[in-house]
Amino acid sequence: MKWKFLLFFMAFHVAQAQQTIVFKSGEEGHKSYRIPAIVALPSGELLAFAEGRVNNSGDFGDINLVMKRSADKGKTWSSLQILMDHSNLQAGNPAPVVDLLDPAHSNGVVYLFYNTGNNHESEVRNGRGVREVWYIRSLDGGHQWESAVNITTQTHHPNQPNFNAAYTFKEDWRTYANTPGHAFQFQHGKYKGRIYVSANHSEGGPQAKYHDHKAHGFYTDDHAQSFKIGASVPVVGSNEAIATELSDSKMIMSARNQAGDVKQRIMSVSSDGGEHWDTTYFDSQLIDPVCQGSILTVGYKNGKAIIAHCNAADEKRRDNLTLKISYDEGKTWTKSFLISGSADQKQNNWAAYSDIVSMGKKTIGVLYERNNYSEIVFQTQSWK
Repeated sequence: MKWKFLLFFMAFHVAQAQQTIVFKSGEEGHKSYRIPAIVALPSGELLAFAEGRVNNSGDFGDINLVMKRSADKGKTWSSLQILMDHSNLQAGNPAPVVDLLDPAHSNGVVYLFYNTGNNHESEVRNGRGVREVWYIRSLDGGHQWESAVNITTQTHHPNQPNFNAAYTFKEDWRTYANTPGHAFQFQHGKYKGRIYVSANHSEGGPQAKYHDHKAHGFYTDDHAQSFKIGASVPVVGSNEAIATELSDSKMIMSARNQAGDVKQRIMSVSSDGGEHWDTTYFDSQLIDPVCQGSILTVGYKNGKAIIAHCNAADEKRRDNLTLKISYDEGKTWTKSFLISGSADQKQNNWAAYSDIVSMGKKTIGVLYERNNYSEIVFQTQSWK
């Protein structure tokens, strides 16, 4: 048995960085906080977003979009700011991105894409309810936010059901959710300036093993003046997804397999900015228990993107949150860092959803759910 443990710890670098609780259940007006997302501003400030669930930890109900900021690399965080309160209904799935390439706003524009809903996911999946897509933006680094803009008709294929008549199942989209986690903007190549927001939906009536679910994305080439829908991932059951830029105008998406038949991440590569997919495959190096994950471009080497991926690297449960680094654009993952989980002999560090942010050339920040969803924690990890 000893040699097995030795091999395990040779493969994983256990994170020792300081952890800071950013959102804690029962505090600042919310019973629970879930679905973390994070971005960095040009100034180096960090903006952390989450769903603030007012009454309980459920996925539907009175859910607000909340934010905190840090000016000292995540050591301390501001008090909570409520960005969107959709009355007693849901405003969730925050997907932030910083537009650094808008010539009209040289200091950058922060966009926060999100979803609203008027019923539980199971009901929406059955055609009894609707999910909509919105965004708000800030021109001053997240201090003030403009009025919300509804982009549902550009980014969604919603059926408008007549609840008093028989409901017909066609090729309509039912459930809808942004990534969760950050969106991204192409910084190089043919699609420079494009903002891409990963998402997922269900098509028509419920199918066994969630085969009505598919991941997709939407994008804008004119700084949120208009939007188009990209292709769906050609794997039934593909679900929560997130994407990042590669070299040569390519991008890669990492999706959750809601079907659960293969406990691995679904990876898709596009050479036309997410309009179509060149290839889709299960990555056996990225095991997953059916959970959300995050991916991010953190640098370039020899003309190729260095990408980081973070998810619960466990086939059985949401545990062992692991940050991995690839120097060949996702073909292999040569570095692994255990961020949180029972594998580091800290049983209470069970971890689930996460998002990652680049903090310079050597450090990645990880914002993640821990301790049975009771807190969202920020931690830095040196990866070089």
